[in-house]
Amino acid sequence: MAECRTHDVLILGTGLAGLRAALEVARSLGDRVDIGLVSKVQLMRAHSVCAEGGTAAVLRQDEGDNLDLHAWDTVKGSDFLADQDVVYRFVERSPAEILQLEHWGVPWSRRDDGRILQRDFGGHSFPRATMAADRTGFYEMQCLYDTLQKYRNFTRYDEVFVTAILVADGSFRGITAIDMPSGQFLALRAKALLIATGGAGTLYGFTTYSRSVSGDGLAMAYRIGLALEDMEFIQFHPTGLEPSGILITEGCRGEGGYLRNAEGERFMERYAPGKMELAPRDIISRAMTREIEAGRAFPSDNGLPYLNLDLTHLGAERIHERLPLIRELSMKFVDIDPVKAPIPVRPVAHYSMGGIETDLNGATKVSGVWAAGEVACVSLHGANRLGTNSTAECLVWGGICGSEIVNFLNAGAPLEHLSDELVAREEQRVFTDLLETRGTENPYEIAHTLRFLMDEHMGVYRSREGLLRAMQGVDELRQRFGQVSVSDKGRVYNANLVNVLELDNQLTLAAVAIRSALEREESRGAHARTDFPERDDEGWLKHTLAIHTPEGPSIDYKPVTVSHWQPVERTY
Repeated sequence: MAECRTHDVLILGTGLAGLRAALEVARSLGDRVDIGLVSKVQLMRAHSVCAEGGTAAVLRQDEGDNLDLHAWDTVKGSDFLADQDVVYRFVERSPAEILQLEHWGVPWSRRDDGRILQRDFGGHSFPRATMAADRTGFYEMQCLYDTLQKYRNFTRYDEVFVTAILVADGSFRGITAIDMPSGQFLALRAKALLIATGGAGTLYGFTTYSRSVSGDGLAMAYRIGLALEDMEFIQFHPTGLEPSGILITEGCRGEGGYLRNAEGERFMERYAPGKMELAPRDIISRAMTREIEAGRAFPSDNGLPYLNLDLTHLGAERIHERLPLIRELSMKFVDIDPVKAPIPVRPVAHYSMGGIETDLNGATKVSGVWAAGEVACVSLHGANRLGTNSTAECLVWGGICGSEIVNFLNAGAPLEHLSDELVAREEQRVFTDLLETRGTENPYEIAHTLRFLMDEHMGVYRSREGLLRAMQGVDELRQRFGQVSVSDKGRVYNANLVNVLELDNQLTLAAVAIRSALEREESRGAHARTDFPERDDEGWLKHTLAIHTPEGPSIDYKPVTVSHWQPVERTY
């Protein structure tokens, strides 16, 4: 029998977006609010700590930067699929978030004159990557959590895996979850929910994501009828450490690092001569892939060729000051000191531009439910995200959603009835239909095959033939999943059961992403089709919406908001 607990607000996910929203609610309402913070890992191990390079904001208007320029860079970087009203709200609010974190205690790197240091980043026409060396996300997370400690109006649910979002009559009722340390099944009621669970990058084998980032919030939202928007647009970061996939921050190129092929060439001269290594990520990842396919890459011991990221010309002092984590990672994982030798890298799955469809305020179409951060698609990034806009988005929409939830509660939001039947049905699905099954299929073999399919057919370049193979493969894996076996039959810390639930979510999201990619017959941003190599604004200047049906995702579309700039040719 599930244990039922009640809060005013539930925040699902405790990365940058979740903590920023929690802090907004906590400081606005004080003792008048009861917040539940739910994390599948220990709270401060959210994937946001892995953000390295910086957070974008216009802080130098007196030196030539301005909001219009940041907006233009973002819209152009998105390959004109970003909603331009959203972009303007973002660029207008992000500077205040940087200054707020400054007041709360983030140790921003400093210029010699004492002002906050900002470095160059790909696709930006002005240095606006606000940085704390190369540990920006870590320091931002620490700052938000430390500031939250001033309040006593929240309860932590660490290592609690959420299995379902429960709705009735179009409004939020609660969530169900497994308390991993005890094995207890929980039903958490609340008036409002913020989904802030991050992306779904572990659909891929070669990825920068922590293994905990399995798309759970996306899949649960999809199952309750919320549309997933633009899920075909999955960003590949140019510099994943070979062979692990660990992120090597774009800040390396922002500090002046070079990309070189096996012939020693700075090959970006062929692809983006005006920006070189500071072109947007989609352009550089395609360029690197073409260099590798042309045979101008280094062979690898594991059979996957790579290119070099050369920092040696920056000198030891600059690397020690600006890129200490990158030096540490390189030395620990590939036994290379970047002061002395180049770092082996290749494009790696890194970010989901798509997510749960929301409005400008982060609200979903279910009353009482908001989404913020990478899990959401407010339509800021379009077809390609510029580096450092993601941490800024988490802060901006974490704050916006927090304020909206405060207004919702102040307006007298009711605590809706949570049906015992809904809870019992989910408990049976988890602990009877899955846990007690004795099938013949190994879930880890299914997960391995899924990642191979995504790496092979949903990578930097896609084709109709490859996408159809991927779709057929996922359909077969879904059938095999029906005969999966959970070998651990216990309840306490049953990671085996959690992995199976995560796999269920990943199979669902893979089908959505592949179907969305198959339908979009053009190349735009991170979605590059070899069989449709050109951008088609007449036919495809629109957002994809995937809606759940028993037969699989149903695809619909909605227009892009174009308020300032019409699409033009995208060159750098």
